[in-house]
Amino acid sequence: MNFKDYKFLVYSDLYRITGNANTTALIWLILMGEGFKYNFWMRTCLYTKSNLMLKYSIYPFARFFLYRLTYRLGISIPPRTKIGSGFYIGHFGGIVVNGESIIGKNCNISQGVTLGQANRGRNKGYPILGDNIYIGPGAKIVGAVKIGNNVAIGANCVVTRDIPDNSVVVGIPGKVISQEGAKGYVNNTDYEDKIS
Repeated sequence: MNFKDYKFLVYSDLYRITGNANTTALIWLILMGEGFKYNFWMRTCLYTKSNLMLKYSIYPFARFFLYRLTYRLGISIPPRTKIGSGFYIGHFGGIVVNGESIIGKNCNISQGVTLGQANRGRNKGYPILGDNIYIGPGAKIVGAVKIGNNVAIGANCVVTRDIPDNSVVVGIPGKVISQEGAKGYVNNTDYEDKIS
């Protein structure tokens, strides 16, 4: 990962929260915004670890800050997790993401969400999420399931099967109840042209 990619990821995460990508908002949220603060240090760990000079100078400090935030905020997302731009943590607490999971662009993740591994059976593996996904509080996505683009997953839903694009999923086990998708839940996604 180069610095341009790192900057784009950080500012796209910022834009999803604030609707703009300026330095004042960046500094304010690094200091005061809990979900964004976690995103910032997670992205910084990934960037500094991939740069030979920064790996032995800045990476240890970034990893220390992320480690502290993991316990303070109750968020466990390994920096190696493949996460697209515009990642949004709505509320912190009880968020656990397996490091092998793949999360597309513009994902909203709420408190109490788990993206977990299944160790056996037909779903052995890790979740793969598309773009523009809303995951409600307490939802669990377990195993090698593929979630399509523009999907809304309801609160406390347990997803153990693939979900097609533009679906709204609720219940235990998760069932598709409509094709209205995540429209209205996933906002501020027009950052591509606004971040340089």
